[in-house]
Amino acid sequence: MNVGQVDADRTIMRKAVLRLADRLPDLADRLTAEILSGDRGDRDDAFRHDVWEMCHTGLGHGFKTILDPGRGRADLEWARRLGQRRAHQGQPLDQLLRSYRLAGRVFWEAVVEVVGRHDPENVAALIRQATRTWDTIDQQSGAAAAAYHRTELDLARRSEERVQAIVDALLDGQGADGGLLATATSVLGLPATGRYAVVMLGAEGGFGDGVNRRPGDTGGMRFIWRLRTDAQVALVALGTAELDDLVDAVRPYARSHAGVSPVVGNLAELGGARWFAELALRTCRGPGNQIARLDRRLPDALVLSQPRLAGRLGEVALGGLGDVDPGFRDALLTTLETWLECDGSAARAADRLFCHRNTVLNRLRRIELLTGRTLARPGDLVELVLALSALRLHGPGDGTPGPHAEGPPARGGGRPGR
Repeated sequence: MNVGQVDADRTIMRKAVLRLADRLPDLADRLTAEILSGDRGDRDDAFRHDVWEMCHTGLGHGFKTILDPGRGRADLEWARRLGQRRAHQGQPLDQLLRSYRLAGRVFWEAVVEVVGRHDPENVAALIRQATRTWDTIDQQSGAAAAAYHRTELDLARRSEERVQAIVDALLDGQGADGGLLATATSVLGLPATGRYAVVMLGAEGGFGDGVNRRPGDTGGMRFIWRLRTDAQVALVALGTAELDDLVDAVRPYARSHAGVSPVVGNLAELGGARWFAELALRTCRGPGNQIARLDRRLPDALVLSQPRLAGRLGEVALGGLGDVDPGFRDALLTTLETWLECDGSAARAADRLFCHRNTVLNRLRRIELLTGRTLARPGDLVELVLALSALRLHGPGDGTPGPHAEGPPARGGGRPGR
């Protein structure tokens, strides 16, 4: 098509639009009716007026673009603003794109009508303009959709950031703030009172790759995860699930150790639950992927929560082993720990240690002699158990026996030999 023909076609369109300018409110009425047709009937007058304003403004920008193309594409700028607006309003994108298709149809039918009435000889020329008109509609709807998607992503990011901030505040123990609780119940969709727990996954083995590095909602439980420097922490709404169900859900994803808090009864207690989960995680030592429930490791957790007192306990309860040859001292402590793990059975401990039962009994008697404590006496046994936990969890202190450590004289005895 030559330049002269293009200019002639554009002149026909400009004349048609000039004649339609006075009918802009009527076209906005018609387009509004088309958009709302088939829509649910509970739309209020404010919403209908908003749709009419959008139709009137959008058609007006389209008219200006045709009448004065040298002033830029105000129609595309309006499309971007409309896309942002509809995303903020939460309106579906397909409704927005449908409105552009309907706008194209209403506009084109009006153009054909006015040209047919005033310049019927130019109707044939409109065929060439049809493609340009629908290209323009595609450009407008494309600009609106792109802006809608950008705004939707931005809103999602802001919403996620808000969720993260609220969860962090709850886990940090700020749940006593009534305002925070009200916001948390609204934003998180969780009741203030319920059955909650906290899970903490350690980072020693990394957090895995891909989307399966931690459990999602399962078994009626809802997980809200937060990534921290040395761990991943989850607020868990348990529903009717038990802690054993929670452990089973976490186990396939644990690349290292994990800690699980007791059940708490409301969001305000999540700060304490997070501390309990952290304590439970810290009780895990050695290889493997242990999942520690705090209520099943309370002695170790107690020792961890009072490090200075734990160190003193080690000095007092195990200090008598300080003068023993390090190799034999390690054998004594290993025997005591194995005997405890075997529920006080010397025979089972001997099988595990690959030695004779009498060897186990002799070593236990040597421990009693060196520490001045009797394993058959409950109070003494509790002290030794906690002292072993302190040694395992904190390591040897200044006065606690460990490799190459020296301790105070044995209570009630002299310096024994092997």
